[in-house]
Amino acid sequence: MAWTPSVAGWLGAFLLVPALGMIPPPERVRMNSVNFKNILQWEVPAFPKKSLTFTAQYESYWHFQDHCKNTASTQCDFSVLSKYGDHTVRVRAEFADEHSEWVNVTFCPVDDTVIGPPEMHIESLADSLHMRFSAPQIENEPETWTMKNIYDSWAYRVQYWKNGTNEKFQVTTRYDSEVLRDLEPRTTYCIQVQGFLLDQNRTGEWSKPVCERTSEDETTPSWIVAIILIISVLVVFLFLLGCFAMLWFIYKKTKYTFCSGTSLPQHLKEFLGHPHHSTFLLFSFPPPEEAEVFDKLSIITEDSKGSRQNPEDNCVSEPPSEPGPRELESKDEAPSPPHDDDDPVLLTSTSEV
Repeated sequence: MAWTPSVAGWLGAFLLVPALGMIPPPERVRMNSVNFKNILQWEVPAFPKKSLTFTAQYESYWHFQDHCKNTASTQCDFSVLSKYGDHTVRVRAEFADEHSEWVNVTFCPVDDTVIGPPEMHIESLADSLHMRFSAPQIENEPETWTMKNIYDSWAYRVQYWKNGTNEKFQVTTRYDSEVLRDLEPRTTYCIQVQGFLLDQNRTGEWSKPVCERTSEDETTPSWIVAIILIISVLVVFLFLLGCFAMLWFIYKKTKYTFCSGTSLPQHLKEFLGHPHHSTFLLFSFPPPEEAEVFDKLSIITEDSKGSRQNPEDNCVSEPPSEPGPRELESKDEAPSPPHDDDDPVLLTSTSEV
């Protein structure tokens, strides 16, 4: 009869524990780290009693500190450790006052952590698929920090294939988006993406396949584009022609209105042609310091002529009187020449200031 390894281990434990009084250490101790979530895992050793507990420690400044103490779990979270540098952790099994030997594990998170699958969003077009990627988030870090912030050579490797076929194609990009072009319309394609470190040639885990169907071919034929272009040019030309015709019509109307047969009289043109006239219209009242200009008017009648011929009648009919202001002014003037009876009345004027 052949014994299985598990049965043999339990049998060995039953024989060794009573004989040596020793507790077996944890088995299959390993560090499982994904996106810097560091989980130390182990398995319960073969032991007749099932009440074993475990203590896990990490090395800090050349001595070990307890992190998970007297726990019945078979794992301990060490995500609090720094992402850089080597770390040593250990675990042992305990029963009552006895314990097993330590089992040590050394690892470097930035080198040993597994890069998880990125997130992907796909938008379908006629002959292409537009993809947007999001790098995995880091454990115990803000949401804005991702694996892309840790590794300078971060890139995305895309793998796609036509659904139902085995031929696969790959594309690598350092950007958060990518377009798969020249695909067949109305065809389903499946896509996967993984993180990829260019300088280390190190790959992460693939995301789950996402299958998306391309839409109808919405490409406009070239002859339709040419017709639309010609119609657009024709419409613009007619619009400009209409604007030009409207401006020409307005110009002709304006010219006819202001350039008709009616014109200003000649004397008004001359009056408006002198600048001082316009000033006189604005200021109709003369300045007070300017003296008024007037004409003196003298009237000679037939009676005055007869009085000069018959001075005696004039003396009898009217007594002499003192000369007034006007008579004084008339004395200064030269005597008027004699006129015939048939001559009209003469008017003379002199200007005085």
